[in-house]
Amino acid sequence: MMRPAVRIAILVLLSVMGAGSAMAQQAAGAGDLLPAGELVTGRIVQLVVLLTLLSLAPGLLIMVTSFTRIVVALAFLRSGLGLQTTPANLILISLALFMTFFIMQPVFEKAWNEGVRPLMDNRITQEEAWTRTVAPFREFMLDHVREKDLAMFRDLAEGTAAGRADRRDAPQRQEQNAEGEEVPLRILVPAFMISELRRGFEIGFLIALPFLVIDLIVATITMSMGMMMLPPTVISLPFKLLFFVLIDGWNLLVGGLVRSFF
Repeated sequence: MMRPAVRIAILVLLSVMGAGSAMAQQAAGAGDLLPAGELVTGRIVQLVVLLTLLSLAPGLLIMVTSFTRIVVALAFLRSGLGLQTTPANLILISLALFMTFFIMQPVFEKAWNEGVRPLMDNRITQEEAWTRTVAPFREFMLDHVREKDLAMFRDLAEGTAAGRADRRDAPQRQEQNAEGEEVPLRILVPAFMISELRRGFEIGFLIALPFLVIDLIVATITMSMGMMMLPPTVISLPFKLLFFVLIDGWNLLVGGLVRSFF
């Protein structure tokens, strides 16, 4: 008598062999349906690239949208208040995402209407759809990137091994870029990210400064009263929370972050 494990192994092997033969027949039949000059391998590569892009979608959202500046500012707010886990990370990330969708809605709609929807209707090719979809995000990044950061990454790109061969043409390329030539994404995206990080830290400094003043005042008072062993944060935390609530801090912070993009 054969053991159950051996029977299961044989059944799985036969199933795999049957599925493999069926897939081979389907692939052979699909070759007649593909356009001339297009192979099944090309379709497989396209599917792999698509799945890879979908897995990197959260990272792409962070890189080319307003998410970076917002989440950095919210992190500085929690640190300035002296709260370790309140608001929770889930709340801060969710707030940053909804604010990002609110700010980027015109960009998303333009990319959908001009790039994705025509591709789904088979009115444009994939290459043209990519160009149209990326164009609104490129325009958004160019509006908010610093020229200094953009120039730095452009100089770094020209100084790579691939660019040393035609270094003599660098001034001419710079003139073409200044005249409106599209900046490559490998230069624009990192320049935009460090620009957003810089602005996020600037906003974070303005957020943390009032709370730092409150901490200094409370620490000075407690030291003058001889309470050496009492941590100043224990007393300053309620005052910082009261100050933030009285000035309607969430309204001011969220409104200021949204207005910084318009």
